[in-house]
Amino acid sequence: MRTACVLVAALAMAIPAAAQTGAAQTPAVQTANPLTAATKSAYDMIKGNITKSAEKVAEEHYAFKPSPDVRTFGQLVGHIADANYMICSAAGGSAAPKESIEKTKTTKADLQKALAESFSACDAAYAAMTDAKGVEIVKFFGREQPKLAILAFNTSHDFEHYGNLVTYMRIKGIVPPSSEPKAQGTK
Repeated sequence: MRTACVLVAALAMAIPAAAQTGAAQTPAVQTANPLTAATKSAYDMIKGNITKSAEKVAEEHYAFKPSPDVRTFGQLVGHIADANYMICSAAGGSAAPKESIEKTKTTKADLQKALAESFSACDAAYAAMTDAKGVEIVKFFGREQPKLAILAFNTSHDFEHYGNLVTYMRIKGIVPPSSEPKAQGTK
């Protein structure tokens, strides 16, 4: 039941999320795989915001942490990359690297590259996904889960940590990508 609720919540976020990006997209209901399309729409939005955040923040702020008991900005980026690999591979994407990105990468360039590669692994999982494949059950965190629910979980995890990135950016006086003024003529 919880999995179904997560999937419904992800789908409910996807429709307004797609509208907010201003991208000309085919509405999910008109595609052959509307559940997959709606789930991917929310993923694409958060992928863009996280990627832009990693680009926007200066190298010197990658070591910043607002409190001694939390991750640095760079460690958060690395954690997101690690989680993308782990979660998307469970849904059918590429295998995760053996070493932890969060624990081994420290430079902005290395972390941005690892983040982009992790999103590519998730992109591959989505490219191979259909609504029919999305209901296939696999073991994830010790529980039986539909593949599409696992991808929706990845999106919610990314949103959770984007919230952390936003806080770090605001403390440093940086406007997060999702709060930037929109170009005139877009919605």
